[in-house]
Amino acid sequence: MKNRPFFLRLGYALSGIIAALRQENSLKTQAVFAVMAFVALLVLQPEPIWWALVIVMMALVMAAELFNTALEALCDYVQPEHHATIGYIKDVAAGAVWLLSVAAAVVGVLMIYSTLPNWQ
Repeated sequence: MKNRPFFLRLGYALSGIIAALRQENSLKTQAVFAVMAFVALLVLQPEPIWWALVIVMMALVMAAELFNTALEALCDYVQPEHHATIGYIKDVAAGAVWLLSVAAAVVGVLMIYSTLPNWQ
């Protein structure tokens, strides 16, 4: 149903995130890396731009993983048996998550190096 109250829609979104975290090991792994990145921000205290970049990358990776999880669930519902096209769709979605994860790792490494005293 459309036009539900904001807090009801927010509840649906949080329920989806929690359900995915309970069921998807990949999402759990990404969440652990996000927590580690946040701890690194707290410890290293980089410039504000690094906070923004790291937080945006964490959100992008987690969102991509959620989209991937939803797409895989839909594919499995529509086509429970193995199908080459469904496999391709799942692989492409997983590739998107991987690409963002690599980019996030690069941002993290650059942030760490930028906080080292002799980097500049």
